[in-house]
Amino acid sequence: MTSLAKRIAGCAALALATLAASAQWSNPSDDVPAYNALPASKPLPPVLSGNQLAGPYFAHPYQVTVYKMAAKIPAVLHQEPCYCRCDREMGHNSLHSCFEGTHGAACSTCMKEAVYSYQQTKKGRTPAQIRAGIEHGDWQNVDLEGATL
Repeated sequence: MTSLAKRIAGCAALALATLAASAQWSNPSDDVPAYNALPASKPLPPVLSGNQLAGPYFAHPYQVTVYKMAAKIPAVLHQEPCYCRCDREMGHNSLHSCFEGTHGAACSTCMKEAVYSYQQTKKGRTPAQIRAGIEHGDWQNVDLEGATL
């Protein structure tokens, strides 16, 4: 190996080590889960409703309430991320996806974010403003048992 090749290899190794070490200083809030920045261009799949809100996933009244809230603001939920990271594990593309099935009823993160989104929508906030609050973690203080329509 020539001297120049050794220098290039050494620089490459140093660059890789620096890149790997810098990950510990990255800001996790920069890693926002999947969401849709724009309103849906076609009808969204329905949020579970009616008789679908029964059974083992709906053992607590607040689970039904959250789904009813979600059904009132589907377009908003479509534009919100979900910090339970279901985009990675389940292929969800927004908070709306969580309420198309029973996942939302089994996940306190999904439910708290949906209640937060509903409450903020009632206050006149835009989906972008709500998303900023979700990214900030404001949903974490939501009291699910106290949630009302």
